[in-house]
Amino acid sequence: MPDPLVISIDAMGGDHGPSVVAPGVARAIGLLDGVDVRFLLHGDEAELNAAVARLPVLRGRVEIRPADRVVANDEKPARAMRRGKGTSMWNAIESVKSGEAHAAVSSGNTGALSAISMLQLRMIGEMQRPALVASWPTLRGKTTVLDVGANIDCDAQRLVQFAILGAAYHRAVHGSAHPTVGVLNVGSEEEKGHEEVKGANRLLRANQFDLQYHGFVEGDDIARGTVDVIVTDGFTGNVALKTAEGLARFFVTELRAAFTSSLFGMIGAFIAQGALRRLRERLDPGGGGPFLGLNGIVVKSHGGADARGFAAAIRLAADLAKSDFAAEIDRNLKRLTAAAEAGETPSSEAGDAADEDKSGERSSA
Repeated sequence: MPDPLVISIDAMGGDHGPSVVAPGVARAIGLLDGVDVRFLLHGDEAELNAAVARLPVLRGRVEIRPADRVVANDEKPARAMRRGKGTSMWNAIESVKSGEAHAAVSSGNTGALSAISMLQLRMIGEMQRPALVASWPTLRGKTTVLDVGANIDCDAQRLVQFAILGAAYHRAVHGSAHPTVGVLNVGSEEEKGHEEVKGANRLLRANQFDLQYHGFVEGDDIARGTVDVIVTDGFTGNVALKTAEGLARFFVTELRAAFTSSLFGMIGAFIAQGALRRLRERLDPGGGGPFLGLNGIVVKSHGGADARGFAAAIRLAADLAKSDFAAEIDRNLKRLTAAAEAGETPSSEAGDAADEDKSGERSSA
């Protein structure tokens, strides 16, 4: 990618707006040391000028693009699309559409950001909605899990699309040369699960995509880090994600209560503060995640992110923009389309027949 790398920022989104965005951009410049990066900040001109003036490191690195309106945090996606033109969010994504920027970052309304991104950038191939991805802390590092909420019902073809998207994302962000992929199921045996996951399993085994397919994985394999990428429908993924977040809060609360319940507990907390800080950092959701499947890079930062979290979202956008991410997805989706045209996409009839054959084999045995 030719220099400079240009990141378009919705500077008014989220809970804090420019008061977090400007310091976040300043921190991102440090994180991207050695990268010639420039920023387009979309939002209230006077407010942004004041925020930028307080940070000398931003001089010559940012260009302020005035936007008179803001998408509210509670605004419905349909309304945001109708009245979104001219808002800081719309303009940030429009810069990616026009080719002026390589990626966009916003901590604004998630539903509105997804809807406006789809409207302007459109989806890759036959995908209907972008996938939400989570980078999950595991015993082996980080596991990419998708979808975690955008696509509730998924057929086999959609799950394979997620595998392609997740592998490309994991390679670009976590540096894995050959990411391993598993499909989340109620068991690791081939005959278990509903037809959608069994169909995805057959299709992934039958075709040569740029990934290492592991097979089925179970819920406890997420935290183990059994594979680099775990694929599931948005309903299951969202339940798993919210359960994990709830458990993390439970353990942190219990630890805090235990360490403050007595003098010896407080002494122990003081001694263990380094380890506790590392644990908190591991459980921190970080800078957010991208909408995968768009014809362009859009990263959603957490609405309540601080400057550190927003900087992490910018770094994620830069990592994706500098990688072979988009080209890899395009190659593999073309292979998937070719397999479907050749009649290799699993049908429910084929799955039923396979199940009957296995049942017969077990009976004979």
